[in-house]
Amino acid sequence: MGIDEFWKLIGDAHQRSQGDMDRKCELVQKAVESMSPGTAAAFSTHFDESMNRAYTWGLWGAAYVIRGGCGDDTFSDFRASLVSRGQTAFEKAVADPDSLASETYDEDAWFYEGFEYAVREGVVVAISPHESTGVPVPDEPIGEPWEESVEVLKERYPLLWAKYEKMWAAQSGAHIEKPKPWWKFW
Repeated sequence: MGIDEFWKLIGDAHQRSQGDMDRKCELVQKAVESMSPGTAAAFSTHFDESMNRAYTWGLWGAAYVIRGGCGDDTFSDFRASLVSRGQTAFEKAVADPDSLASETYDEDAWFYEGFEYAVREGVVVAISPHESTGVPVPDEPIGEPWEESVEVLKERYPLLWAKYEKMWAAQSGAHIEKPKPWWKFW
């Protein structure tokens, strides 16, 4: 499987799911499960390499501004969700994280925990639970680190800041965590 085939499968699942992340996960997982071991391993490699390409300080800062904070697990979910949106959305965001301000925000779709699991589970079924296909994650994100201060984030992400500043406090660089509804804790 080449990179174009990888993105075609992802794009088809994104389009067919019509924004339903559970459906998208189901489509991708079933497609990967039905692959030959070699094809599934190649798919896994392309997914891991895409996750690593998105492992940038720039995208982490964008996710931080969008969500009102973003730890490493949440950033992994964000990157997997970004991959799930297809090549065009992925490439645009990697090239210019602030461009995410032009996208319609849906926290469930943008920080969805299950997409990476669907890929991994599909690969395990197609290959074997004992074979490793993972590409190592870099020790540090790519690019220039940012400071957790309102001034720095506002300057670095002007479009995102304008869209999401309501989630941030104006005092001393602190931010307001957007509270989750009680039903999202489970």
